[in-house]
Amino acid sequence: MISTYARLAERLSAAFSAVSEGADPVLRISEHGDYQANGVMALAKSLGRSPREVAAEVISHLDLADLASVEVAGPGFLNLTLTPGFLGAQLRAMALDERLGVALDSARRVLIDYSAPNVAKEMHVGHLRSTVIGDALARMHRYVGHEVIARNHVGDWGTPFGMLIEHLIDLGEESAVTSLSIGDLDSFYKAARHKFDTDEVFADRARSRVVALQGGDAETRRLWRILVDESVVYFSQVYDLLDVSLTPGDVAGESSYNHLLAGVVDDLTATGLLVESDGALCVFPEGFTNRDGEALPLIVKKSDEGFGYAATDLAALRQRVDELEVDEMLYVVGAPQAQHLEMVFAVARLAGWLPERVHCEHVAFGSVLGTDRKMLRTRAGVSVKLVGLLDEAIERASEALIERHVALDDESRDELSLQIARAAIKWADLSTERQRDYVFDLDRMVSFEGETGPYLQYAHARQRSILRRAGETWSIEAAPFVLAEDAERDLALGLLALPEAVAGALETSHPHRLCTYLFDLAQRFTAFYEACPVLAAPGASRDERLALCELSARTLATGLSLLGIAAPERM
Repeated sequence: MISTYARLAERLSAAFSAVSEGADPVLRISEHGDYQANGVMALAKSLGRSPREVAAEVISHLDLADLASVEVAGPGFLNLTLTPGFLGAQLRAMALDERLGVALDSARRVLIDYSAPNVAKEMHVGHLRSTVIGDALARMHRYVGHEVIARNHVGDWGTPFGMLIEHLIDLGEESAVTSLSIGDLDSFYKAARHKFDTDEVFADRARSRVVALQGGDAETRRLWRILVDESVVYFSQVYDLLDVSLTPGDVAGESSYNHLLAGVVDDLTATGLLVESDGALCVFPEGFTNRDGEALPLIVKKSDEGFGYAATDLAALRQRVDELEVDEMLYVVGAPQAQHLEMVFAVARLAGWLPERVHCEHVAFGSVLGTDRKMLRTRAGVSVKLVGLLDEAIERASEALIERHVALDDESRDELSLQIARAAIKWADLSTERQRDYVFDLDRMVSFEGETGPYLQYAHARQRSILRRAGETWSIEAAPFVLAEDAERDLALGLLALPEAVAGALETSHPHRLCTYLFDLAQRFTAFYEACPVLAAPGASRDERLALCELSARTLATGLSLLGIAAPERM
Protein backbone atom coordinates (compact mmCIF):
# COMPACT_ATOMS: atom_id res chain seq x y z
CA MET A 1 0.00 0.00 0.00
CA ILE A 2 1.51 3.32 -1.12
CA SER A 3 0.62 6.06 1.35
CA THR A 4 -1.66 8.90 0.37
CA TYR A 5 1.12 11.37 1.10
CA ALA A 6 3.59 9.52 -1.14
CA ARG A 7 1.17 9.41 -4.07
CA LEU A 8 0.46 13.13 -3.89
CA ALA A 9 4.11 14.05 -3.31
CA GLU A 10 5.22 12.12 -6.39
CA ARG A 11 2.68 13.84 -8.65
CA LEU A 12 3.43 17.28 -7.21
CA SER A 13 7.19 16.86 -7.64
CA ALA A 14 6.69 16.01 -11.30
CA ALA A 15 4.52 19.10 -11.83
CA PHE A 16 6.97 21.43 -10.08
CA SER A 17 9.88 20.00 -12.08
CA ALA A 18 7.95 20.59 -15.31
CA VAL A 19 7.80 24.30 -14.45
CA SER A 20 11.41 24.51 -13.29
CA GLU A 21 13.83 21.61 -13.04
CA GLY A 22 14.87 20.90 -9.47
CA ALA A 23 11.95 22.76 -7.85
CA ASP A 24 10.64 20.87 -4.86
CA PRO A 25 7.22 21.28 -3.19
CA VAL A 26 6.63 20.95 0.53
CA LEU A 27 3.52 18.88 1.19
CA ARG A 28 1.84 18.90 4.58
CA ILE A 29 -1.49 18.07 6.15
CA SER A 30 -3.62 21.22 6.12
CA GLU A 31 -6.45 22.59 8.21
CA HIS A 32 -8.00 24.10 5.08
CA GLY A 33 -7.88 21.38 2.46
CA ASP A 34 -6.81 17.79 3.10
CA TYR A 35 -3.23 18.64 2.16
CA GLN A 36 -1.43 21.85 1.30
CA ALA A 37 1.53 22.19 -1.04
CA ASN A 38 3.95 25.04 -0.37
CA GLY A 39 6.93 26.06 -2.48
CA VAL A 40 5.16 28.03 -5.21
CA MET A 41 6.27 31.39 -3.82
CA ALA A 42 9.92 30.33 -3.64
CA LEU A 43 9.68 29.00 -7.19
CA ALA A 44 7.99 32.19 -8.39
CA LYS A 45 10.73 34.31 -6.81
CA SER A 46 13.44 32.32 -8.58
CA LEU A 47 11.58 32.71 -11.90
CA GLY A 48 10.73 36.38 -11.34
CA ARG A 49 7.02 35.75 -11.88
CA SER A 50 3.73 36.14 -10.01
CA PRO A 51 3.13 33.31 -7.49
CA ARG A 52 -0.48 32.79 -8.56
CA GLU A 53 0.60 32.68 -12.21
CA VAL A 54 3.22 30.02 -11.36
CA ALA A 55 0.65 28.14 -9.27
CA ALA A 56 -1.69 28.00 -12.26
CA GLU A 57 1.12 26.65 -14.43
CA VAL A 58 1.97 23.98 -11.84
CA ILE A 59 -1.69 22.91 -11.85
CA SER A 60 -1.63 22.65 -15.66
CA HIS A 61 1.11 20.03 -15.32
CA LEU A 62 -0.45 18.34 -12.31
CA ASP A 63 -1.97 14.97 -13.12
CA LEU A 64 -3.96 13.99 -10.04
CA ALA A 65 -6.46 11.94 -12.06
CA ASP A 66 -9.00 10.69 -9.52
CA LEU A 67 -6.77 11.33 -6.48
CA ALA A 68 -7.73 14.87 -5.56
CA SER A 69 -9.03 18.22 -6.65
CA VAL A 70 -6.75 21.26 -6.38
CA GLU A 71 -7.21 25.00 -6.05
CA VAL A 72 -4.95 28.00 -5.57
CA ALA A 73 -5.33 29.66 -2.17
CA GLY A 74 -3.89 32.89 -0.78
CA PRO A 75 -0.77 34.22 -2.47
CA GLY A 76 0.14 30.86 -4.02
CA PHE A 77 -0.63 27.83 -1.88
CA LEU A 78 -2.11 24.74 -3.47
CA ASN A 79 -4.94 23.17 -1.47
CA LEU A 80 -5.63 19.54 -2.34
CA THR A 81 -8.86 17.75 -1.46
CA LEU A 82 -8.96 14.00 -1.85
CA THR A 83 -11.81 12.59 -3.92
CA PRO A 84 -14.30 10.41 -2.00
CA GLY A 85 -13.49 7.43 -4.20
CA PHE A 86 -9.75 7.61 -3.61
CA LEU A 87 -10.17 8.25 0.12
CA GLY A 88 -12.43 5.23 0.45
CA ALA A 89 -10.06 3.04 -1.55
CA GLN A 90 -7.14 4.05 0.69
CA LEU A 91 -9.16 3.20 3.80
CA ARG A 92 -10.08 -0.20 2.41
CA ALA A 93 -6.42 -0.91 1.62
CA MET A 94 -5.45 0.19 5.12
CA ALA A 95 -8.10 -2.05 6.68
CA LEU A 96 -6.68 -5.08 4.87
CA ASP A 97 -3.04 -4.22 5.61
CA GLU A 98 -1.71 -5.54 8.92
CA ARG A 99 0.91 -2.76 8.84
CA LEU A 100 -1.74 -0.05 8.39
CA GLY A 101 0.08 1.46 5.43
CA VAL A 102 3.49 1.78 7.10
CA ALA A 103 5.85 0.36 4.49
CA LEU A 104 9.00 -1.61 5.24
CA ASP A 105 12.07 0.51 4.60
CA SER A 106 15.23 -0.62 2.84
CA ALA A 107 17.13 -2.71 5.38
CA ARG A 108 19.60 -0.71 7.42
CA ARG A 109 21.72 -1.67 10.39
CA VAL A 110 21.08 0.92 13.08
CA LEU A 111 22.98 1.01 16.36
CA ILE A 112 21.28 2.86 19.21
CA ASP A 113 23.36 3.68 22.29
CA TYR A 114 21.04 4.35 25.23
CA SER A 115 20.34 4.05 28.98
CA ALA A 116 23.97 3.65 30.19
CA PRO A 117 23.69 3.22 33.99
CA ASN A 118 26.70 2.62 36.24
CA VAL A 119 27.62 -0.68 37.85
CA ALA A 120 26.97 -0.82 41.61
CA LYS A 121 24.72 2.23 41.43
CA GLU A 122 20.93 2.28 41.28
CA MET A 123 19.19 3.72 38.24
CA HIS A 124 17.69 7.14 38.95
CA VAL A 125 15.65 9.77 37.17
CA GLY A 126 18.77 10.88 35.29
CA HIS A 127 18.60 7.62 33.33
CA LEU A 128 14.91 7.94 32.47
CA ARG A 129 15.01 10.01 29.30
CA SER A 130 17.86 8.12 27.62
CA THR A 131 16.16 4.81 28.41
CA VAL A 132 12.66 5.77 27.29
CA ILE A 133 13.63 7.78 24.20
CA GLY A 134 16.19 5.21 23.08
CA ASP A 135 13.74 2.36 23.48
CA ALA A 136 11.03 4.17 21.50
CA LEU A 137 13.48 4.81 18.65
CA ALA A 138 14.57 1.17 18.73
CA ARG A 139 10.96 0.00 18.47
CA MET A 140 10.21 2.35 15.56
CA HIS A 141 13.33 1.35 13.63
CA ARG A 142 12.51 -2.32 14.09
CA TYR A 143 8.95 -1.74 12.93
CA VAL A 144 10.04 -0.33 9.58
CA GLY A 145 12.39 -3.26 9.01
CA HIS A 146 15.75 -2.01 10.21
CA GLU A 147 18.14 -4.29 12.06
CA VAL A 148 18.60 -2.62 15.44
CA ILE A 149 21.71 -3.18 17.52
CA ALA A 150 21.00 -1.87 21.01
CA ARG A 151 24.04 -0.90 23.04
CA ASN A 152 23.84 -0.28 26.77
CA HIS A 153 27.20 1.39 27.42
CA VAL A 154 27.32 0.81 31.18
CA GLY A 155 30.00 2.30 33.41
CA ASP A 156 31.85 -0.83 34.56
CA TRP A 157 35.46 0.31 34.74
CA GLY A 158 37.68 2.83 36.50
CA THR A 159 39.17 3.69 39.89
CA PRO A 160 35.97 3.28 41.99
CA PHE A 161 36.09 -0.46 41.39
CA GLY A 162 39.12 -0.77 43.64
CA MET A 163 37.08 0.31 46.67
CA LEU A 164 34.02 -1.67 45.55
CA ILE A 165 35.97 -4.90 45.23
CA GLU A 166 37.66 -4.40 48.60
CA HIS A 167 34.28 -3.73 50.20
CA LEU A 168 32.95 -6.92 48.62
CA ILE A 169 35.89 -8.84 50.15
CA ASP A 170 35.24 -7.30 53.58
CA LEU A 171 31.56 -8.26 53.48
CA GLY A 172 32.21 -11.73 52.14
CA GLU A 173 30.96 -12.79 48.75
CA GLU A 174 27.72 -14.33 49.99
CA SER A 175 26.68 -11.27 51.99
CA ALA A 176 27.75 -8.91 49.22
CA VAL A 177 25.78 -10.80 46.58
CA THR A 178 22.71 -10.79 48.84
CA SER A 179 23.00 -7.03 49.28
CA LEU A 180 23.40 -6.45 45.55
CA SER A 181 20.71 -8.91 44.48
CA ILE A 182 17.94 -7.11 46.37
CA GLY A 183 18.67 -3.93 44.46
CA ASP A 184 20.44 -2.21 47.35
CA LEU A 185 23.26 -0.98 45.15
CA ASP A 186 23.35 2.55 46.52
CA SER A 187 23.95 1.38 50.09
CA PHE A 188 26.74 -0.89 48.89
CA TYR A 189 28.41 1.95 46.97
CA LYS A 190 28.01 4.49 49.79
CA ALA A 191 29.48 2.10 52.36
CA ALA A 192 32.50 1.50 50.13
CA ARG A 193 32.95 5.24 49.56
CA HIS A 194 32.70 5.99 53.29
CA LYS A 195 35.41 3.45 54.09
CA PHE A 196 37.60 4.82 51.30
CA ASP A 197 37.26 8.37 52.63
CA THR A 198 37.76 7.54 56.33
CA ASP A 199 40.06 4.48 56.45
CA GLU A 200 43.51 5.03 54.99
CA VAL A 201 44.40 1.34 55.16
CA PHE A 202 41.26 0.49 53.18
CA ALA A 203 42.05 3.30 50.71
CA ASP A 204 45.54 1.88 50.11
CA ARG A 205 44.06 -1.56 49.52
CA ALA A 206 41.57 -0.06 47.06
CA ARG A 207 44.31 1.70 45.10
CA SER A 208 46.32 -1.50 44.89
CA ARG A 209 43.21 -3.36 43.77
CA VAL A 210 42.73 -0.93 40.88
CA VAL A 211 46.25 -1.70 39.69
CA ALA A 212 45.52 -5.43 39.91
CA LEU A 213 42.24 -5.00 38.03
CA GLN A 214 43.80 -3.03 35.23
CA GLY A 215 46.73 -5.45 35.14
CA GLY A 216 44.43 -8.40 34.51
CA ASP A 217 44.82 -10.22 37.85
CA ALA A 218 42.52 -13.26 37.59
CA GLU A 219 41.09 -13.17 41.12
CA THR A 220 40.45 -9.43 40.95
CA ARG A 221 38.72 -9.86 37.62
CA ARG A 222 36.53 -12.61 39.11
CA LEU A 223 35.44 -10.36 41.96
CA TRP A 224 34.85 -7.48 39.55
CA ARG A 225 32.65 -9.76 37.44
CA ILE A 226 30.44 -10.45 40.48
CA LEU A 227 29.77 -6.74 40.81
CA VAL A 228 29.02 -6.37 37.10
CA ASP A 229 26.78 -9.43 36.83
CA GLU A 230 24.68 -8.58 39.87
CA SER A 231 24.26 -5.02 38.65
CA VAL A 232 23.16 -6.20 35.21
CA VAL A 233 20.53 -8.42 36.88
CA TYR A 234 19.25 -5.35 38.73
CA PHE A 235 19.21 -3.26 35.54
CA SER A 236 17.16 -5.96 33.83
CA GLN A 237 14.61 -5.88 36.64
CA VAL A 238 14.18 -2.13 36.16
CA TYR A 239 13.82 -2.55 32.40
CA ASP A 240 11.19 -5.26 32.92
CA LEU A 241 9.23 -2.95 35.23
CA LEU A 242 9.34 -0.19 32.62
CA ASP A 243 8.73 -2.61 29.72
CA VAL A 244 11.96 -1.57 28.04
CA SER A 245 13.38 -3.95 25.44
CA LEU A 246 17.05 -3.82 26.57
CA THR A 247 18.49 -7.21 27.56
CA PRO A 248 21.70 -8.36 29.29
CA GLY A 249 22.99 -9.24 25.82
CA ASP A 250 22.84 -5.56 24.86
CA VAL A 251 25.29 -4.56 27.61
CA ALA A 252 28.67 -3.46 26.27
CA GLY A 253 30.41 -1.70 29.12
CA GLU A 254 33.45 0.52 29.03
CA SER A 255 35.59 -2.50 29.89
CA SER A 256 34.72 -4.23 26.61
CA TYR A 257 36.82 -1.67 24.72
CA ASN A 258 39.94 -1.81 26.91
CA HIS A 259 41.86 -4.00 24.46
CA LEU A 260 41.29 -1.42 21.72
CA LEU A 261 42.54 1.69 23.56
CA ALA A 262 46.25 1.27 22.84
CA GLY A 263 45.44 0.89 19.14
CA VAL A 264 43.46 4.15 19.22
CA VAL A 265 46.51 5.96 20.59
CA ASP A 266 48.92 4.28 18.18
CA ASP A 267 46.82 5.03 15.10
CA LEU A 268 46.13 8.63 16.06
CA THR A 269 49.86 9.06 16.62
CA ALA A 270 50.65 7.53 13.23
CA THR A 271 48.31 9.95 11.46
CA GLY A 272 49.87 12.92 13.22
CA LEU A 273 46.64 13.89 14.96
CA LEU A 274 47.77 13.17 18.51
CA VAL A 275 49.88 15.84 20.21
CA GLU A 276 51.16 16.30 23.76
CA SER A 277 49.62 19.07 25.81
CA ASP A 278 50.47 19.56 29.50
CA GLY A 279 51.59 15.95 29.70
CA ALA A 280 48.42 14.57 28.12
CA LEU A 281 47.96 13.19 24.62
CA CYS A 282 45.25 15.14 22.81
CA VAL A 283 43.65 15.85 19.48
CA PHE A 284 42.65 19.42 18.62
CA PRO A 285 39.85 19.14 16.04
CA GLU A 286 39.22 22.31 14.06
CA GLY A 287 36.34 24.53 15.10
CA PHE A 288 36.29 23.84 18.85
CA THR A 289 37.44 26.68 21.09
CA ASN A 290 36.92 27.90 24.66
CA ARG A 291 35.57 31.30 25.67
CA ASP A 292 38.97 32.85 25.11
CA GLY A 293 39.14 31.52 21.57
CA GLU A 294 41.79 28.93 22.43
CA ALA A 295 41.67 25.54 20.75
CA LEU A 296 39.94 22.85 22.83
CA PRO A 297 41.63 19.47 23.23
CA LEU A 298 39.99 16.06 23.17
CA ILE A 299 42.04 14.24 25.79
CA VAL A 300 42.75 10.68 24.65
CA LYS A 301 45.39 9.74 27.24
CA LYS A 302 45.73 11.62 30.51
CA SER A 303 48.98 12.84 32.04
CA ASP A 304 48.80 10.01 34.59
CA GLU A 305 48.93 7.50 31.70
CA GLY A 306 45.26 6.57 32.14
CA PHE A 307 42.89 6.63 29.21
CA GLY A 308 40.16 9.28 29.12
CA TYR A 309 36.49 8.80 28.24
CA ALA A 310 37.29 10.02 24.74
CA ALA A 311 39.56 7.04 24.10
CA THR A 312 36.78 4.63 25.05
CA ASP A 313 34.22 6.49 22.95
CA LEU A 314 36.55 6.51 19.94
CA ALA A 315 37.29 2.81 20.35
CA ALA A 316 33.57 2.03 20.60
CA LEU A 317 32.73 4.09 17.51
CA ARG A 318 35.54 2.49 15.52
CA GLN A 319 34.48 -1.03 16.52
CA ARG A 320 30.85 -0.32 15.62
CA VAL A 321 31.79 0.85 12.14
CA ASP A 322 34.52 -1.71 11.37
CA GLU A 323 33.22 -4.86 13.02
CA LEU A 324 29.46 -4.34 13.30
CA GLU A 325 29.30 -2.58 9.92
CA VAL A 326 26.52 -0.25 10.96
CA ASP A 327 24.81 2.17 8.59
CA GLU A 328 23.62 4.50 11.31
CA MET A 329 24.51 5.30 14.92
CA LEU A 330 22.26 7.14 17.35
CA TYR A 331 23.72 8.27 20.67
CA VAL A 332 20.80 8.96 23.02
CA VAL A 333 22.71 11.09 25.50
CA GLY A 334 21.88 14.24 27.47
CA ALA A 335 22.35 17.66 25.90
CA PRO A 336 25.29 18.60 28.23
CA GLN A 337 27.42 16.02 26.40
CA ALA A 338 26.89 17.70 23.03
CA GLN A 339 30.34 19.22 22.68
CA HIS A 340 32.13 16.07 23.82
CA LEU A 341 30.29 13.91 21.28
CA GLU A 342 30.74 16.47 18.50
CA MET A 343 34.50 16.39 19.16
CA VAL A 344 34.56 12.58 19.22
CA PHE A 345 32.72 12.46 15.89
CA ALA A 346 35.03 15.11 14.42
CA VAL A 347 38.18 13.24 15.48
CA ALA A 348 36.77 9.97 14.16
CA ARG A 349 36.19 11.60 10.79
CA LEU A 350 39.70 13.06 10.76
CA ALA A 351 41.12 9.64 11.52
CA GLY A 352 39.06 8.01 8.78
CA TRP A 353 37.06 5.88 11.23
CA LEU A 354 33.70 7.50 10.49
CA PRO A 355 33.05 7.34 6.73
CA GLU A 356 30.44 9.47 5.00
CA ARG A 357 28.22 6.43 4.40
CA VAL A 358 27.56 6.12 8.16
CA HIS A 359 25.02 8.52 9.61
CA CYS A 360 26.07 9.42 13.15
CA GLU A 361 23.77 11.51 15.34
CA HIS A 362 23.66 12.78 18.90
CA VAL A 363 20.02 12.40 19.99
CA ALA A 364 20.18 15.04 22.70
CA PHE A 365 17.56 15.57 25.39
CA GLY A 366 16.77 17.96 28.24
CA SER A 367 16.26 17.37 31.95
CA VAL A 368 13.44 16.11 34.13
CA LEU A 369 12.28 18.83 36.54
CA GLY A 370 10.21 18.78 39.69
CA THR A 371 7.05 20.85 40.09
CA ASP A 372 9.31 23.63 41.44
CA ARG A 373 10.97 23.63 37.98
CA LYS A 374 14.29 22.60 39.48
CA MET A 375 16.10 19.31 38.86
CA LEU A 376 13.91 16.50 40.22
CA ARG A 377 15.35 15.34 43.54
CA THR A 378 14.19 13.91 46.85
CA ARG A 379 13.79 16.11 49.91
CA ALA A 380 17.23 14.93 50.96
CA GLY A 381 18.59 16.43 47.75
CA VAL A 382 19.53 13.19 45.99
CA SER A 383 18.36 11.89 42.63
CA VAL A 384 15.02 10.08 42.67
CA LYS A 385 15.30 6.35 42.01
CA LEU A 386 13.54 5.04 38.91
CA VAL A 387 11.90 2.18 40.78
CA GLY A 388 10.54 4.65 43.33
CA LEU A 389 9.03 6.79 40.56
CA LEU A 390 7.33 3.80 39.02
CA ASP A 391 6.05 2.53 42.37
CA GLU A 392 4.45 5.89 43.11
CA ALA A 393 2.93 6.04 39.62
CA ILE A 394 1.47 2.54 40.09
CA GLU A 395 -0.08 3.59 43.40
CA ARG A 396 -1.63 6.70 41.82
CA ALA A 397 -2.95 4.67 38.89
CA SER A 398 -4.55 2.13 41.22
CA GLU A 399 -6.22 4.93 43.18
CA ALA A 400 -7.52 6.44 39.93
CA LEU A 401 -9.07 3.12 38.89
CA ILE A 402 -10.79 2.78 42.26
CA GLU A 403 -12.12 6.35 42.02
CA ARG A 404 -13.50 5.56 38.55
CA HIS A 405 -15.23 2.45 39.95
CA VAL A 406 -13.54 0.16 37.43
CA ALA A 407 -14.65 -3.35 38.36
CA LEU A 408 -11.54 -5.54 38.47
CA ASP A 409 -10.18 -8.32 40.63
CA ASP A 410 -6.97 -7.55 42.51
CA GLU A 411 -4.67 -9.25 40.00
CA SER A 412 -6.24 -7.49 37.02
CA ARG A 413 -6.16 -4.13 38.81
CA ASP A 414 -2.46 -4.59 39.62
CA GLU A 415 -1.63 -5.40 36.00
CA LEU A 416 -3.69 -2.50 34.64
CA SER A 417 -2.20 -0.10 37.22
CA LEU A 418 1.27 -1.08 36.03
CA GLN A 419 0.33 -0.50 32.39
CA ILE A 420 -1.17 2.90 33.21
CA ALA A 421 1.87 3.88 35.29
CA ARG A 422 4.23 3.00 32.44
CA ALA A 423 2.06 4.95 30.01
CA ALA A 424 1.97 7.99 32.30
CA ILE A 425 5.74 8.11 32.70
CA LYS A 426 6.65 7.31 29.11
CA TRP A 427 4.08 9.58 27.49
CA ALA A 428 5.08 12.59 29.61
CA ASP A 429 8.67 12.08 28.48
CA LEU A 430 8.12 11.18 24.83
CA SER A 431 5.38 13.73 24.09
CA THR A 432 7.78 16.54 25.04
CA GLU A 433 10.11 17.76 22.32
CA ARG A 434 13.18 15.90 23.53
CA GLN A 435 15.59 18.84 23.69
CA ARG A 436 13.30 20.65 26.12
CA ASP A 437 13.12 20.10 29.88
CA TYR A 438 9.80 18.90 31.26
CA VAL A 439 8.08 18.87 34.64
CA PHE A 440 7.48 15.49 36.25
CA ASP A 441 4.01 15.92 37.77
CA LEU A 442 2.37 12.60 38.59
CA ASP A 443 -1.01 14.19 39.35
CA ARG A 444 -1.19 15.40 35.76
CA MET A 445 0.55 12.39 34.21
CA VAL A 446 -1.82 9.72 35.56
CA SER A 447 -4.93 11.73 34.65
CA PHE A 448 -7.41 10.21 32.19
CA GLU A 449 -8.03 13.68 30.77
CA GLY A 450 -5.78 15.95 28.73
CA GLU A 451 -2.73 15.01 26.72
CA THR A 452 -1.61 12.02 28.81
CA GLY A 453 -0.75 8.38 28.28
CA PRO A 454 -3.79 7.15 30.24
CA TYR A 455 -6.07 9.32 28.07
CA LEU A 456 -4.75 7.57 24.94
CA GLN A 457 -5.13 4.18 26.58
CA TYR A 458 -8.70 5.00 27.58
CA ALA A 459 -9.50 6.14 24.02
CA HIS A 460 -8.36 2.74 22.75
CA ALA A 461 -10.30 0.88 25.45
CA ARG A 462 -13.46 2.83 24.52
CA GLN A 463 -13.04 1.88 20.87
CA ARG A 464 -12.68 -1.79 21.82
CA SER A 465 -15.75 -1.54 24.03
CA ILE A 466 -17.84 -0.33 21.09
CA LEU A 467 -16.60 -3.22 18.95
CA ARG A 468 -17.35 -5.78 21.68
CA ARG A 469 -20.90 -4.48 21.99
CA ALA A 470 -21.34 -4.70 18.22
CA GLY A 471 -20.70 -8.43 18.31
CA GLU A 472 -19.85 -10.20 15.05
CA THR A 473 -22.77 -8.96 12.97
CA TRP A 474 -20.62 -6.71 10.77
CA SER A 475 -17.66 -7.01 8.41
CA ILE A 476 -14.88 -4.54 7.81
CA GLU A 477 -14.63 -5.81 4.23
CA ALA A 478 -18.25 -4.77 3.68
CA ALA A 479 -17.75 -1.21 4.89
CA PRO A 480 -18.62 1.19 2.02
CA PHE A 481 -16.51 4.15 3.25
CA VAL A 482 -18.80 6.75 1.75
CA LEU A 483 -17.72 9.22 4.48
CA ALA A 484 -20.80 11.39 4.09
CA GLU A 485 -20.30 13.18 7.43
CA ASP A 486 -17.53 15.71 8.01
CA ALA A 487 -16.47 13.95 11.23
CA GLU A 488 -16.13 10.63 9.37
CA ARG A 489 -13.96 12.22 6.71
CA ASP A 490 -11.85 14.05 9.29
CA LEU A 491 -11.20 10.80 11.17
CA ALA A 492 -10.35 9.01 7.92
CA LEU A 493 -7.78 11.66 7.03
CA GLY A 494 -6.21 11.28 10.47
CA LEU A 495 -5.99 7.51 10.09
CA LEU A 496 -4.28 7.73 6.71
CA ALA A 497 -1.58 10.01 8.15
CA LEU A 498 0.00 7.25 10.28
CA PRO A 499 2.80 6.41 7.79
CA GLU A 500 3.89 10.05 7.65
CA ALA A 501 3.82 10.34 11.45
CA VAL A 502 6.08 7.31 11.85
CA ALA A 503 8.39 8.48 9.06
CA GLY A 504 8.63 11.98 10.54
CA ALA A 505 9.50 10.64 14.00
CA LEU A 506 12.19 8.39 12.54
CA GLU A 507 13.71 10.93 10.16
CA THR A 508 14.20 13.45 12.95
CA SER A 509 14.66 11.04 15.90
CA HIS A 510 11.81 12.93 17.58
CA PRO A 511 9.26 10.52 19.13
CA HIS A 512 7.09 13.49 20.12
CA ARG A 513 5.99 13.77 16.49
CA LEU A 514 4.31 10.37 16.76
CA CYS A 515 2.79 11.40 20.11
CA THR A 516 1.34 14.55 18.55
CA TYR A 517 -0.23 12.46 15.80
CA LEU A 518 -1.74 9.93 18.22
CA PHE A 519 -3.26 12.62 20.45
CA ASP A 520 -4.71 14.37 17.41
CA LEU A 521 -6.16 11.05 16.21
CA ALA A 522 -7.76 10.40 19.60
CA GLN A 523 -9.37 13.84 19.50
CA ARG A 524 -10.63 13.24 15.96
CA PHE A 525 -12.17 9.99 17.16
CA THR A 526 -13.89 11.74 20.06
CA ALA A 527 -15.38 14.31 17.66
CA PHE A 528 -16.49 11.50 15.35
CA TYR A 529 -18.08 9.50 18.18
CA GLU A 530 -19.98 12.53 19.45
CA ALA A 531 -21.25 13.49 15.99
CA CYS A 532 -21.93 10.07 14.48
CA PRO A 533 -23.91 7.35 16.29
CA VAL A 534 -22.20 4.01 15.73
CA LEU A 535 -24.20 1.08 17.09
CA ALA A 536 -27.53 2.77 16.39
CA ALA A 537 -26.62 3.71 12.81
CA PRO A 538 -28.65 2.00 10.07
CA GLY A 539 -27.33 -0.67 7.68
CA ALA A 540 -24.19 0.20 5.75
CA SER A 541 -23.53 3.31 7.86
CA ARG A 542 -23.18 1.07 10.91
CA ASP A 543 -20.62 -1.12 9.14
CA GLU A 544 -18.70 1.94 7.96
CA ARG A 545 -18.59 3.51 11.42
CA LEU A 546 -17.63 0.24 13.10
CA ALA A 547 -14.83 -0.10 10.54
CA LEU A 548 -13.61 3.39 11.47
CA CYS A 549 -13.68 2.34 15.14
CA GLU A 550 -11.69 -0.80 14.31
CA LEU A 551 -9.09 1.12 12.30
CA SER A 552 -8.83 3.75 15.04
CA ALA A 553 -8.24 1.08 17.68
CA ARG A 554 -5.63 -0.69 15.57
CA THR A 555 -3.86 2.57 14.75
CA LEU A 556 -3.76 3.76 18.37
CA ALA A 557 -2.55 0.35 19.57
CA THR A 558 0.17 0.26 16.90
CA GLY A 559 1.33 3.81 17.61
CA LEU A 560 1.39 3.26 21.37
CA SER A 561 3.32 0.01 20.95
CA LEU A 562 6.01 1.92 19.03
CA LEU A 563 6.38 4.11 22.12
CA GLY A 564 6.56 1.11 24.44
CA ILE A 565 3.06 1.73 25.81
CA ALA A 566 0.41 -0.98 26.20
CA ALA A 567 -3.10 -0.52 24.81
CA PRO A 568 -5.46 -2.24 27.30
CA GLU A 569 -8.70 -3.73 25.98
CA ARG A 570 -10.65 -2.58 29.06
CA MET A 571 -10.22 0.35 31.43
